[in-house]
Amino acid sequence: MKRWFKYVKPYAKYFILGPLLMIIEVLGEVVMPKLFANIINNGVANQNPGYVVTMGLLMIGMSVLMIVGGVGGCYFGAKASINFGADVRKDVYTKVQTFGFSNIDKFSTGSLVTRLTNDVTQIQNFTNMLLRMCLRTPGMLIGALYMAIRLNARLALVLAVIMPVMVIVMGFVLKISFPKFSKMQAMVDGLNTKVQENITNIRVVKSFVREDYEEERFRTANGNLKKAGMDAIGIIILMMPVMTLFMNLASLSVIWFGGKMVLVGTMPLGNLTAFITYIMQILSSLMMLSMIFMQLSRASASSKRLGEVLDEKVSLTDENAAHKDKLVEEGRIEFRNVGFRYYETSEKEVLIDINLTIEPGQTVGIIGSTGCGKTTLVSMIPRLYDVDRGEVLIDGINVKDYSLYNLREGVGMVLQKNVLFSGTIEKNLRWGNKNATEEEITQAAKNAQADDFIRSFSDGYQRMLDQGGTNVSGGQKQRLCIARALLKKPRILILDDSTSAVDTATEARIRQTFKGELKDSTKIIIAQRISSVKDADMIVVMDDGRITGVGTHDELLKSNEEYQEIYYSQMDKEEVTA
Repeated sequence: MKRWFKYVKPYAKYFILGPLLMIIEVLGEVVMPKLFANIINNGVANQNPGYVVTMGLLMIGMSVLMIVGGVGGCYFGAKASINFGADVRKDVYTKVQTFGFSNIDKFSTGSLVTRLTNDVTQIQNFTNMLLRMCLRTPGMLIGALYMAIRLNARLALVLAVIMPVMVIVMGFVLKISFPKFSKMQAMVDGLNTKVQENITNIRVVKSFVREDYEEERFRTANGNLKKAGMDAIGIIILMMPVMTLFMNLASLSVIWFGGKMVLVGTMPLGNLTAFITYIMQILSSLMMLSMIFMQLSRASASSKRLGEVLDEKVSLTDENAAHKDKLVEEGRIEFRNVGFRYYETSEKEVLIDINLTIEPGQTVGIIGSTGCGKTTLVSMIPRLYDVDRGEVLIDGINVKDYSLYNLREGVGMVLQKNVLFSGTIEKNLRWGNKNATEEEITQAAKNAQADDFIRSFSDGYQRMLDQGGTNVSGGQKQRLCIARALLKKPRILILDDSTSAVDTATEARIRQTFKGELKDSTKIIIAQRISSVKDADMIVVMDDGRITGVGTHDELLKSNEEYQEIYYSQMDKEEVTA
């Protein structure tokens, strides 16, 4: 409760006004049966029209107050719960944004989406229900019970039998419902993950004609969710008729025993009518109370899942950074005895004893077999991952001593998987610099050899991109991502195999612009083709997590076996192609 109270505090007046206004409606509902009983006992029985009219007007006035209280209570309850939910969702989303890759690996993407949407909605709905019912339900229960006992204490003994049974049923339902709702939310995670994976990779699915396979996977996940949902909801379905049965038994008992009292003259007819209404109010309140607890069990499961995200210890922070105000100025990079493994339980390191120095302004190529650790190595520079041992320094300062913002602001990175967002080309490029002028945007696109194809579109830089940039080619997507990074004007630029879909002539022109536009920036180029790094100031050869060679193209061609193997295999391919 302490966790959620901070979300209540800003909207305290709504949280107070909502339940208080509902009390007005409760008072009306408790008083109305008594007024109606008075009409029967005093007005109808004594044939007094004036009394009937007076009581009728009083009931109309009471109804108006009940409407004001009910509508006002619902309005403030909705306002409080919606604001509450929005703030929770904002904090959970903000926390996810601080996650390092290892944190994100712990939660699946589908699970995080479910927590941000479905789970927040569950606690928002529970908050809304609680505000409307927290005073209304016990208020009506106590008020109706008081009035029923006041009307006829002997007849109220019927409740002494029915109420304990209903409470026992409620307790049993709550005990078995909580784990079922937790299981159901886990099934929602699984379904969301499969849907997201399928839609994101729909082109791969279609190209391999795997629609049937994916439909079967979805059918299985959907079936699991349906089964879990039916198991959870089935309890509620079973509870409702049982509770209704008790209500009907109570009503029949009251009519049976109360009818006899009316016949012998020990109870007025109007009082019996009011008593039946109060009995229904009492039992309805118990049912509403059970629904609150049912919703509580589901909200508790969601609350626990949201708490797991909010309590997750962020793997990458700058809390202990010694130079938070320091900017990346020169771009000198040094790896000292760096070792890294993705998981603490992994026996083998992904990077082993890495020692490397890159001077400011140098162009460095990194080459090696697939899976040898090239991408992991450069990920240490902007702290996408932290080293397990050793240290990475920029301008002589450990990367952990920079603020994450200043560190990453000084590093431009074009990832192996090129990601574009839905929106215009211009908006995507402005990710590099949101305040860039049109001239700067155009120049960055020209440097990335993207301006020509952008202008070939009828709407140019205002061309709308689909999510992920699926309506442009792979080579165009790569050039847009390079332009976005160039617009940032970073001190360190990392290109992770980001020209693999670009022809060699275009790639050569892109590299040529680096020498002019980014001559003072440190450039790191990860590539599979030796032609992409051949002219670099320094080439780093990696194999199985280790650096096996450092030097120029000519030096490595003479002395490094791995480099020779890559070079001659590619030369053979070029000859065959020719």
